[in-house]
Amino acid sequence: MVNFSIWEVLFLCCFAISWPVSIAKSLRTKIVIGKSPLFMSLVILGYIFGIIHKLLYSRDIVIWLYVFNALLVSFDLFLYFLYIGRNRKQLESNNGKL
Repeated sequence: MVNFSIWEVLFLCCFAISWPVSIAKSLRTKIVIGKSPLFMSLVILGYIFGIIHKLLYSRDIVIWLYVFNALLVSFDLFLYFLYIGRNRKQLESNNGKL
């Protein structure tokens, strides 16, 4: 018998599909202006809380979806900090246009 919620799995799968789209756009354009590092940090924190919940109260395979999503968002946050300096310099040198 399945021990986890299919709804939780579907929720995490939707996010697992969404984050690579954001990452691919950052890698392709190298533009991260408009992304919020605070938002991404809060999302990562939410996934960490989900992992903690799974470890303490509901150990099942779904924990790996939380870990995977947290890694995706962490990579997107890494790209933000990698590219934001360049983006700001481009904005300054192009009178506010990328």
